Amino acid sequence: MTGQRSDHGAGSTPPPSVGDVLLAVEELWPETLAESWDAVGLVVGKPSNPASKILFAVDPTHEVISEALQWGADLIITHHPLMMKPVNSVAATHFKGNAVHRLIEGGCALTTVHTNGDSAVGGVSDVLADAFGLVDVQPLTSSAGGLPEEGLGRVGNLSAPTTLGDFAGVVFSILPAVAGGVRVAGDCDGLVRRVAVCGGAGDSLFDQVRASGADVYVTADLRHHPVSEAREAASNDRPYLIDVSHFGSEWLWLTPAAAALAHVLADHGFDADIRVSSVNTDPWDFVLTPGMP
Repeated sequence: MTGQRSDHGAGSTPPPSVGDVLLAVEELWPETLAESWDAVGLVVGKPSNPASKILFAVDPTHEVISEALQWGADLIITHHPLMMKPVNSVAATHFKGNAVHRLIEGGCALTTVHTNGDSAVGGVSDVLADAFGLVDVQPLTSSAGGLPEEGLGRVGNLSAPTTLGDFAGVVFSILPAVAGGVRVAGDCDGLVRRVAVCGGAGDSLFDQVRASGADVYVTADLRHHPVSEAREAASNDRPYLIDVSHFGSEWLWLTPAAAALAHVLADHGFDADIRVSSVNTDPWDFVLTPGMP
């Protein structure tokens, strides 16, 4: 993968502050859409500091931070939180504390758009639904206080039926290449038309997927027992399941998210250089499969 850049480079209009970017982020992905257990928003940095260079990434790993600091980024926007749980220390003796120190010493802020970015219009699951060519798309779950079209997951229809094998091939071709590839549960020749998707880990939504009448469900991090039970409970062998990379399912969102932020900032009279990280933060390096030498 290569880094991607929005069409809005630094120019004659002033750059935003970190606070200005946070207001734009709130406009696009309101914190009220975040799940109650989530940790979103500003993690490191002063709202008054400038944010002329902004980097989007899935994970706030040390490699991503290095990329940002080498580029001179003022702000990193990640999908995954650096600190999901409360901490008692940010000492640089552990990797999360060290990340905080590196960001502060490098003058780079960090903010998180997580489940609010999943549920919002144009969020992670909407991007997946668009990439797979779904129409008549609706959320799998509604978001309290959100719009009718906001919530976790999406379900919609393909323009024409296809086989599970061919659809899985489309999914594989669209997502970034990772070691784990794509796993499929179901009849390769079975017909599918109604498709449910959820970026990231989505095995908590099996009840909603079944209620939606989906023929196939695309999500990540599917574990043995939930999958086994879902297949045992299948009606007419459906829904089939397609298990993809957690990183890959959310990476697709970064480019449209960067473009959306650039447009909102431009509407408010600001200009920033916004890029998508070139770092593949999928944690797996290789996989062994039957038949390999």
